Amino acid sequence: MLINKKSLKNTRTLNKILVYIGLILSVLFAGFPIVWMISMSLRNNVEIFSLPPKFIPNIFTLSAYKNILSDPMKLRYFGNSYYVASVVTLLSLSISIMAAYGFSRFEYKGKKILNLFVISTQTIPAITLMIPYFGMLVTAKLYDSYLALILTYLAKTLPFSILMMTGYLNTLPKSLDESVLIDGGSRFLSLWKILVPISLPGIVATGLYTFLLSWNEYLFALTLIKSPKLATVPVGISMLMGQQSYEWNQMLAMSVLGSIPIAILFLFFQKYFLAGMASGSVKE
Repeated sequence: MLINKKSLKNTRTLNKILVYIGLILSVLFAGFPIVWMISMSLRNNVEIFSLPPKFIPNIFTLSAYKNILSDPMKLRYFGNSYYVASVVTLLSLSISIMAAYGFSRFEYKGKKILNLFVISTQTIPAITLMIPYFGMLVTAKLYDSYLALILTYLAKTLPFSILMMTGYLNTLPKSLDESVLIDGGSRFLSLWKILVPISLPGIVATGLYTFLLSWNEYLFALTLIKSPKLATVPVGISMLMGQQSYEWNQMLAMSVLGSIPIAILFLFFQKYFLAGMASGSVKE
């Protein structure tokens, strides 16, 4: 009996060690490119290509960051990304919450077909929609405008946002909002006064997904925007690649600065994000 207990204890200890080793390797695998990007942004272009490559630069310099933060046009790229991503996130959340309420709380003819249609939109590659979007926006005279990006990003993020919010609302008992209806309240009141406040984890998870997708999008921003003053951060990074030379340190520095908003959002809303993703994956 003592041998079995000792063997069981050794097995548990070994399992813990293996888990910690796996976690450490995962952190190194995921974190090394980020640390390397930061390191490369703190050196000049000549040292970036030094051989053998060095993890710690010989001379630290903030020149790349100074060039970006002192250039009004480069700062405008960040403003454009903030504006477009924020508007798309607010619109996507507003629409997806109401659509999810309809999918989760009502039974009607054609519900399964409509739900299947929403799901099927996620199987369409974004590149195949480029020409149709371009043609429609040119015809509507919306090409090269903020509205062009907002509408295309909204069409891209809305289906999955609806699915995420529907999955979360399905985990909430219908008795919560039905009690409001029994007391004489409206559907609108039961949604925004009862379900929305307690659905904060799901809303945060959906909002972070939408903001992240809109912030990092490059293909549509490159195609549907012509004016440099309307360019977003991903397009602004590509503009640093000139015909004669590439500003590698500025590209990396702008990548670091562009990653900060997402990192801050996830840092502050991590608890809600994980709770929303976990709850949204549970089917009633």
